[in-house]
Amino acid sequence: MGSHITFSLILHLLLLILCSLNQPSFAFTSQEYYEALEKSILFFEGQRSGRLPSNHRVTWRGDSGLYDGSSYNVDLVGGYYDAGDNVKFGFPMAFSTTLLAWSVIEFGSSMQKEVENVRAAIRWSTDYLLKAATTTPHTLYVQVGEPNMDHHCWERPEDMDTPRNVYKVSTQNPGSDVAAETAAALAASSLVFKDSDPTYSSILLQTAIQVFNFADNYRGSYSDSLNSVVCPFYCSYSGYHDELLWGASWIYKASGDSSYIQYIRSNGHTLGADDDVYSFSWDDKRAGNKILLSKEFLVENSEEFELYKAHADNFICSLISGTPAFQAQYTPGGLLYKGSESNLQYVTTTSFLLLTYAKYLNSNQQNVVSCGTTTLTRHNIISLARTQVDYILGKNPTNMSYMVGFGDKYPKHIHHRGSSMPSIHNHPQKISCNDGFQYFHLGSPNPNDLVGAIVGGPDSNDNFSDDRNNYQQSEPATYINAPFVGALAFFSSKP
Repeated sequence: MGSHITFSLILHLLLLILCSLNQPSFAFTSQEYYEALEKSILFFEGQRSGRLPSNHRVTWRGDSGLYDGSSYNVDLVGGYYDAGDNVKFGFPMAFSTTLLAWSVIEFGSSMQKEVENVRAAIRWSTDYLLKAATTTPHTLYVQVGEPNMDHHCWERPEDMDTPRNVYKVSTQNPGSDVAAETAAALAASSLVFKDSDPTYSSILLQTAIQVFNFADNYRGSYSDSLNSVVCPFYCSYSGYHDELLWGASWIYKASGDSSYIQYIRSNGHTLGADDDVYSFSWDDKRAGNKILLSKEFLVENSEEFELYKAHADNFICSLISGTPAFQAQYTPGGLLYKGSESNLQYVTTTSFLLLTYAKYLNSNQQNVVSCGTTTLTRHNIISLARTQVDYILGKNPTNMSYMVGFGDKYPKHIHHRGSSMPSIHNHPQKISCNDGFQYFHLGSPNPNDLVGAIVGGPDSNDNFSDDRNNYQQSEPATYINAPFVGALAFFSSKP
């Protein structure tokens, strides 16, 4: 294939060079990427709900949510708080788990000793998701905590006194989106434990199949079933079709069962296979699905999956100015910008997809992506991902790392209840719902660093307000960190 570079692509590359002139001149070493990897995984320990194990490393946290589900005669202790509040939202928790598992599947060999900590992070979630999925037949428990009341309080998870209501989807009130994402999480995780704990892996896969069948046979959006309990917090804006295709894809990857190939073949066109979508998130899985299924063509040489490779190419091309499919917006400092609220979630997911696709291309020795008359190499794809990863770690106009505890300058006033208040170990007296706001309004830095947390990030002009009240920029979330684990593993293995 000939290589053609358009004038607009040259212009885009020149603009990237000009942007880089405004950045710090340093380059991160593989050891620094590995340090960031360690911290990005440690973050999940700070988000744990339930009874903490003896080897828990985030020393300022304590046990919490020990009676979750008990008033409903179910055991829903464990899992993760998604962000800076004390609600356990099943939809983003499942997506974060899928992305952690995918990170290990693709880049676990580069994680060295940290792979055990990632497995522990995944298992903390899958243990919970198994309980949520198997306690009651044809039912999936998808949330613990009343979010509207929780958000009116500022209190440590150890002190929670807001209602720990339990919410579920069922045959009468379906939730195909959250159920199929849970199936994806369990199936992807089964691959992570296939060698180290085959019995557990088998349980995860069999449960994934059951939950997927429930999602597929009783179709509907959980936003319609649960309304204000999940909206506007984690509404399923993209619907549930993308999750059904996503769940089927992961079960096929984990099981090798050809009936799921038939499901994808028969249903793909109605479940989003033909859509070009240019972002990947806890809500919309379509771009991720294109990358995931492109492997069947690139690595497994299955011609019927060439469609997914073509759409994966379109996604990659959408990120590069000068290509016909260009859709992306970048800040003056070179950061991919999708939205004002938690923008870095899109940066971390995109970086992960870029690197995963580069890996698939390399496996096929097909190291180029065709964007009309423009040809992108695998090196171009990796370089774009590196600019995004480096920006998050501090190579940006503000010289600030957006990962707490990494580098000399990072956010000190993050929107996170436990981090912003005295540790339960230093201040064992209860701090009630309203009393906690005295700490919210303090101008001083958070007393506890939530090490490894990646916050929402800067605005479209690279400006960042290190302000607890500005949750759009200063709140961390599990689904921001999860794909970043894979991206950091990739770069930590490069000299």
